[in-house]
Amino acid sequence: MTGAVTGTQTDVARDTASSPDIRPFHVSIAEADLADLRRRIKATKWPDKETVNDESQGVQFATTQKLARYWGTDYDWRKAEAKINAVPNFITNIDGLDIHFIRVRSKEKNALPLIITHGWPGSFIEQMKVIAPLTNPTAYGGKAEDAFDVVIPSLPGYGFSGKPTAPGWDPPRIARAWTALMKRLGYTKFVAQGGDWGNAVSETMAVQAPPELLGISTNMAATVPAEISKAMATGSPPPSTLSADERNAWDQLDFFYKKGLGYANEMALRPQTLYALADSPVGLAAWILDHDARSYSLIARVFDGQQEGLSRDDILDNITMYWLTNTAVSSARLYWESKLAFFAPKNVPVPAAVSAFPEELYQAPRSWTEKAYPKLIYYNRLPKGGHFAAWEQPELFVGEMRAGFKSLR
Repeated sequence: MTGAVTGTQTDVARDTASSPDIRPFHVSIAEADLADLRRRIKATKWPDKETVNDESQGVQFATTQKLARYWGTDYDWRKAEAKINAVPNFITNIDGLDIHFIRVRSKEKNALPLIITHGWPGSFIEQMKVIAPLTNPTAYGGKAEDAFDVVIPSLPGYGFSGKPTAPGWDPPRIARAWTALMKRLGYTKFVAQGGDWGNAVSETMAVQAPPELLGISTNMAATVPAEISKAMATGSPPPSTLSADERNAWDQLDFFYKKGLGYANEMALRPQTLYALADSPVGLAAWILDHDARSYSLIARVFDGQQEGLSRDDILDNITMYWLTNTAVSSARLYWESKLAFFAPKNVPVPAAVSAFPEELYQAPRSWTEKAYPKLIYYNRLPKGGHFAAWEQPELFVGEMRAGFKSLR
């Protein structure tokens, strides 16, 4: 059958499978929608340039213009569409909402089922680079026993998943839906991974402790001790007893709390107010680029022509996904829904593996991590990589999945 993507002229083909519960899904964006996108980019009404020579006032004028110039002329969504359609995509209805997911099964008979969850401002596109090496390890420097079956869902209100029409789709409800999804796929044992909202969902799954869940892995661990959070909230100086790694984490968190929370505060308080993001592609792009300082710096270097972990097409594939699915506001509502403290330990009762990337919002120290995860089975500080680990550093990410879950096979 055919289902329309809300807010566009596009029809997205949803082929009916033999099972009424899981339907194959194919993406085919209408050319009229792509033409409209290019028209809107070229018709952008630009603000004045910032009055400083750095990014302290936000996403810089020159970077945004370079992005818009490439997006409106040379960028080709059809290449992204072909990559998406090259892997098996599906839709299934869970708890009254359509959930989009990718599922790629390994040819190895003992592959470990793994559900990977993205965050904001990401999408399943973040994880697409790691699918082949996780499912076919012998072709990517691994061994047959490193294989995973990979499931990558789109969060409610994101990508090609349905948009909730009533409140209630918070991380605990999503966590229950993900467990239901894995059981519906026939898995009696599986592991979960995530960063950003993907961490919140994966850790909540762990707290719910379904018997099928063997353990979790995270690249944005929730480890900040209560006394550290309290000190930061009251403006106290860093304790003199902090180790070098702990002080580094303090400094990263201090910067993020003071300079980097604007987007999250707005989406947590007034997500519906963000109408402009559904009307201006360039406005949407700037909003997405301003997630965190280190990711923004990387993206700015990319549009300056430097070779980085991401390409211009990588960045625009994700932004274009938000535009074509009209999910800027529906995705923002997850911040309004959630009552979780992002970095506070959640007493995870299952085995946990932590990968600490240096350019993350904060690089979790081993000392905090060992206290936060009573059943810590793996910890590693990576030499490079940031908030979008699987996207920026897929080889490192794959290595972390192989090593982190090795003891659970």
